Amino acid sequence: MAKNKLKHFADMKTMDFVFEPDISTLKNGSFSLKGKWSTLFFNNQHPIIIELGCGKGEYTVELAKKYPHKNFIGIDIKGARMWYGANEVREKKLKNVAFVRLRIDFILEIFNPNEVDEIWLTFSDPQKEKPRKRLTSKLFMDRFKQILKPNGIIHLKTDSDILFEFTIKQIEEHQYKCNNFTWNLYGNEYWDNLSDEQKEILSIKTNYEQIFSNKGHLIKYCQIKF
Repeated sequence: MAKNKLKHFADMKTMDFVFEPDISTLKNGSFSLKGKWSTLFFNNQHPIIIELGCGKGEYTVELAKKYPHKNFIGIDIKGARMWYGANEVREKKLKNVAFVRLRIDFILEIFNPNEVDEIWLTFSDPQKEKPRKRLTSKLFMDRFKQILKPNGIIHLKTDSDILFEFTIKQIEEHQYKCNNFTWNLYGNEYWDNLSDEQKEILSIKTNYEQIFSNKGHLIKYCQIKF
């Protein structure tokens, strides 16, 4: 396993769409693509959608294949997992995808204000003992608000009752706008009212979703706007 990790890390360094900024670069504000993703990397003005805590990058890659006229960036600190998505991007020769190996705490160091159109939070760590570190806490939501364009959307998809209950309380306390809210995404009452396109997007399953679904966990979903 350790050999595979080292092999994956080395392989990703050869991929020109994978970025691993070091701490000094982040802290001194010299990450070259901040504010310039559209002009320096994607070379277009298409919408930018990011997946935070992307794991193997299932959502990032599948959305990129479905929407060639949108740009996608998967972000996670676990490079060994990210390799799987990055390798598929290479094999499929997708040109609208990037990956960044990064702690989400540094999100403001790689994006300018109003640079991002949508954010996906797919099966984020519920941080049972550390509510402040949950990605829907005010600490992170304030950061997301800065990088999102006006009316930008945050998608939350989770199996965790703890994270979902916490998110609902955050929505109420801070008066965020909440759309398409459900405790049971695949339940007939909710699912049957979705469009075919919505179903296609929301039926993308990460490795974690497959594991949790197999254990009988209900999948929750909501959209948040500021």
